[in-house]
Amino acid sequence: MLSIKNFRSVLWLRLLLAFMAIGLAGGCYSFKDASVPASVKTYRLRLIENRATNVNPQLAPQLTDRLRQKINSQFSRLRPTQGEDAHYDLGATITDFRPVTSGVSGNQQASGNRIVVTVKIDFVNNLPEGTKSFEADVSRNFDFSATVDFTTAQNQLMPTIVQNMSDEIFNRIFSNW
Repeated sequence: MLSIKNFRSVLWLRLLLAFMAIGLAGGCYSFKDASVPASVKTYRLRLIENRATNVNPQLAPQLTDRLRQKINSQFSRLRPTQGEDAHYDLGATITDFRPVTSGVSGNQQASGNRIVVTVKIDFVNNLPEGTKSFEADVSRNFDFSATVDFTTAQNQLMPTIVQNMSDEIFNRIFSNW
């Protein structure tokens, strides 16, 4: 026999799948592919700096590596370089990495927490065409239980943080949405 908890889980899953099917069939969402002009041949990705008040020593190098992997896999014709003459010069700084309370229960205790991560992007296009140079912030929240301490939450969420933040940075630079 199906318990109420399992019944609700199955119901929510079916509803989610139904909405996804409707959205895809109806063309409600569209995502533009990442692209660079044919004239762009090289890029330089500087090591991401960590200037947040709470510094996780793993975040900056993992984020740099993941972003480099994503660029290389999406644009195989782009050649990474360390020279200042790169067509695209990419830099970033982690400016915020902190825990915050996301919910309070009736007895005034935290019922949920989140890690706030903000990265400032510095994109320089050294060619006359393509995306204009810009600076921008990307920020995401990563929720965790109030029963988990910040150090444990960081360790558990690090793969998700690295994946999501590298995707956010990549999309801000290379996608038109």
